[in-house]
Amino acid sequence: MLETVTSMKTSEARDILAETAPKGDTEKRGRKASKEVRRLQLIEATIDSLAKRGYAETTMADVADGAGLSRGIVNFHFESKEKLLIATLQHMYDEYSVHWRASLQKAGDDPARQLQQLVWADFDRSICNKRKLAAWLAFWGEAKSRPTYQALSSSRDAYYQQVFIDLCTTLKQSGSYAYEPQVMALALSAMLEGLWLRLMMGTEDTTRETALLAANEFLSAAFPKHYPLKGATKA
Repeated sequence: MLETVTSMKTSEARDILAETAPKGDTEKRGRKASKEVRRLQLIEATIDSLAKRGYAETTMADVADGAGLSRGIVNFHFESKEKLLIATLQHMYDEYSVHWRASLQKAGDDPARQLQQLVWADFDRSICNKRKLAAWLAFWGEAKSRPTYQALSSSRDAYYQQVFIDLCTTLKQSGSYAYEPQVMALALSAMLEGLWLRLMMGTEDTTRETALLAANEFLSAAFPKHYPLKGATKA
């Protein structure tokens, strides 16, 4: 550890020692906060690099440069590119999960409002923007050959999908619709993923606004008693 520290710039060595040296409780909390801030810096820089260069071309050096930190700091926090990328994917899923859960809670107890809020949440600018969509696309392209990514994605997606199934079940009962809830939930998810994919690919006729309009049209067609066409646009 000391050999590594001495090879770095003095300021960077102090940063690492400040994170590892045993001190009082207040200072420990400060080091923990500093460590979390550094990790977030590196994760955000990784998202930037994925969006700019893609998965294969992203390197630890790119991330370090993007974060304005040394390569030694990147290695100290993540040890390898794979660990950095897993942490980045975890962060993106956590962010997405917090976002849709907050939207669901905002809707109150009305299942129709809940489903509409979930759809709207998918096209919120904080989640649905070129930078993050490009990073998602980079990960999706690697998921098939990386079991860790698949496991992380499937566990999160299964819970999210169950929320759709439950809402479709409730709406079927209240609206006397003929569809099968599980099939309708799958169609709804596929529609949202398809719109995201078109946005990721930069299809000229698809923008965040037109994608939301298309999603609202789907709600009106699938659940006409709950979403009259004239009321499908967000207020």
